[in-house]
Amino acid sequence: MSQIIYKITPQAPWREAEANGRFTGAPIDIVDGFIHFSTAEQAEETAAKHFSGQTDLLLVAIDGASLGDALKFEVSRGGALFPHLHGVLDLKAVLWVKPLPLGADGTHQFPALEGQ
Repeated sequence: MSQIIYKITPQAPWREAEANGRFTGAPIDIVDGFIHFSTAEQAEETAAKHFSGQTDLLLVAIDGASLGDALKFEVSRGGALFPHLHGVLDLKAVLWVKPLPLGADGTHQFPALEGQ
């Protein structure tokens, strides 16, 4: 099973994280007390459910194995287990960052994701 997990985020909080060397989360993460991630299988549904129609998004790939015990797979949408980071994301765990544009059909256009 792939240990790569994904974060969908607006560009502004991510660029701030890059400047600070750490990501404390988007507003919803801060409210919930952990950073929300998705597996490759969950990412497109997450984009459709929580980011529908939004432009200016980034898709961030993270090495989940490097996050240690702070990363927990917890029951969320539909009883599925979603990766949640209970702590701050050290940007050393980031594998890549790519734009997540909207296509002509109004859905986000994902690159190939490892783990699908």
